[in-house]
Amino acid sequence: MNAEVVVFGATAGGVMAAVAAAEEGANVILVATGRHVGGMVTGGLGKTDLERQEQLIGGLARRFFVAAGDAYGEPIAWRFEPSVAETIMERLLADSGATVHRGEGLASVDLEEGRLTAIRLDDGTTLSADAFIDASYEGDLLRAAGVDHAIGRQGRERYGEPHAGRVELLPNPHQFRVTFSALAADGQLLPGVRPYDAIGPTGSGDGLVQSYCYRVCLTDDPQRRIPFARPPDYDPQRYVLLERYFAALGDAAGIRDVLGIGRIPNGKTDVNSGGPVSTNLLGGSWRYPTAEAPERTRIAEEHRTWTQGLLYLLATDPAVPQSIRDEMGALGWPADEFVDTGHFPHQLYVREAARLRGQHVLTEHDLRSERMPADAIGLGGYNIDIREVQWVAAPIYRFPDIQPEVMVEGYLSAPVPPWGIPYRSLLPRRDQCENLLVSVCISASHVAFSSFRMEPQYMIAGESAGVAAAMASRDRRAVDDVPIDELQGRLRARGQLLSPKGSLHR
Repeated sequence: MNAEVVVFGATAGGVMAAVAAAEEGANVILVATGRHVGGMVTGGLGKTDLERQEQLIGGLARRFFVAAGDAYGEPIAWRFEPSVAETIMERLLADSGATVHRGEGLASVDLEEGRLTAIRLDDGTTLSADAFIDASYEGDLLRAAGVDHAIGRQGRERYGEPHAGRVELLPNPHQFRVTFSALAADGQLLPGVRPYDAIGPTGSGDGLVQSYCYRVCLTDDPQRRIPFARPPDYDPQRYVLLERYFAALGDAAGIRDVLGIGRIPNGKTDVNSGGPVSTNLLGGSWRYPTAEAPERTRIAEEHRTWTQGLLYLLATDPAVPQSIRDEMGALGWPADEFVDTGHFPHQLYVREAARLRGQHVLTEHDLRSERMPADAIGLGGYNIDIREVQWVAAPIYRFPDIQPEVMVEGYLSAPVPPWGIPYRSLLPRRDQCENLLVSVCISASHVAFSSFRMEPQYMIAGESAGVAAAMASRDRRAVDDVPIDELQGRLRARGQLLSPKGSLHR
């Protein structure tokens, strides 16, 4: 199959890339590795991560949120049901004329003299194009193309970033609020807890990625609520850390010590991790970025069973305070969401995987400079948001003993001012590949990526990549040679925001 632009990865950013390229006149094929499109936006993340940046979102991304508002009779909706989001995504694709190829992963690529000429999918389909966009959460196309990339945390010395590397063990909203021993009755570490001497010094790089989870949609509507059933593979011993935590908290325990429950329309919720033992499965994400498809499926299944078991435990287990059991007992799976996947989300929340190392590596210094890059193709502004990485047995001095107590390492949240997304951060080095754009796994340090990695920014970068790919195909030029002033002009005409001075206001 031939196209002018091929977009690999039907994330929300991938949908925006495909729609934008098609609206700019290109013949476009979007590759969805599953049956669904929209990634996390249609996969349970209905409470948009946009605090303090609503005014920075324009273009196709804003068109999506306005369409969500239309569904609820509002001017704009930042919170929405997964099914509503998917309906909008499918309509955008259909209206654009882009072709969607569903259900196939990437098998191999053809690369000739620094150009991708074709990609082959698992079903044997070969797709050729003038320009390619990697819009996947994993960065599988950029890795297959052999361009430089990085995975996980770098140390502070790599880019001189103050927030890089292993995080100090300090109080934070995702730390244990009370102390308890890291040892089981036999003197061994509790399941999932790492020894302190295995985690490296503060600020050191270790290549680890932050935790993943499923963003779960629940409801308290008794007409649509399906109660939590005991999972067939349920093992309460997986949650011994949580049992210990509840015992240490006593009457002070509350649901917010475990879950972050965000309300979305029609009596539904977007449940995110909310505490040191939650829907995040610490350590479960580390092998995922480089794993082959069967292992990724196993890792996703491990996260699914962790989440289903956790919710069942919170609703039923006597070790859980009665107040929490009562609150969870009023919730259940919504009968009208995720109907083809057992009412459980279809998308694992891959918060980070591979990152391009391209023509410009975005760093914490760029985020804090308050100077817009000359090649800005969109705006960011969400805080640096790094979720938990590991449970650690920290040696705590309680005279006359040194006691190993469980702490969480990795969580970090730091505000940044609005910043510009450089076009160069979407581009591999030209000598490695001249017709590939990367709109999700952009060229950024671990710290900077943790501000970029929100769905609105993925959608903004996706639209910009789609327009650039269409221009490159039309003019038969490398993506590096797309005139930045012309690209920015097209983006402004589409409503994209390229400077905080021109941002929208509430």
